Amino acid sequence: MFYENNENPLLSFTAPNPSEDASESIDEELQKETNEEDSDGSVTINVNGKYIHCLTIIGQVEGHYTLPTTTKTTKYEHIIPRIVAIEENKDVSGLLLILNTIGGDIEAGLAIAELISGMSKPTVSIVLGGGHSIGIPLAVSTKKSFIVPSASMTVHPVRMNGLVLGVPQTMSYLKKMEERVVGFIVRNSKVQSDRFRQLMLNSDELISDFGTVLLGEDAVKEGLIDSVGSLSDALKCLDDMTNQQNLLKEQDFKF
Repeated sequence: MFYENNENPLLSFTAPNPSEDASESIDEELQKETNEEDSDGSVTINVNGKYIHCLTIIGQVEGHYTLPTTTKTTKYEHIIPRIVAIEENKDVSGLLLILNTIGGDIEAGLAIAELISGMSKPTVSIVLGGGHSIGIPLAVSTKKSFIVPSASMTVHPVRMNGLVLGVPQTMSYLKKMEERVVGFIVRNSKVQSDRFRQLMLNSDELISDFGTVLLGEDAVKEGLIDSVGSLSDALKCLDDMTNQQNLLKEQDFKF
């Protein structure tokens, strides 16, 4: 919070003093701001005196069409307003994005990824289990990304479900969609465009499709993910980033 020092008219920055009850109240506030009736598994935690919100992307990213009730999904209409609420909530210092997803709707995934990449607060992602398909843009959307050694990421070309017309317009649409995905990944990671396309069109690994499966260390070597690490590494990185941001805020109010 900011307060006015009576002895010195300058503004100063002071970190909040979080408690378990305070974290729960922030969760309730975020849930109220996003008009959610049920919890989506997200939680706000206290990391060395700072509020960090943990947001989970699990199962399949659901887009404009409702998936069967037997499918574990992450609904973009729930995630998007929560990201906005986190960005605007002055008590939340940073975002930890936890991923275990098989992919899903491209436009919904890109919408979430673009919002996260545009946040001013510190953001860190960690891939657990899998960060496949559209999970890759989500993983690289944060300012720092981690992957556990046992996790994997599947890179493959854009697919379409349902009736597909074999006309030039369909191929043009798929190419434009692919450009959107590849462009975002290249802008937000260290992988090169040509290399990523090679991984997408690899025909030696997947039985019925083109693509490449990258394990934890392979994803780092290819430049998709920043580091191999665990949950504690991701939290430590986020703590360092929030400390640095707080230091910059303090310096902004000093002559």
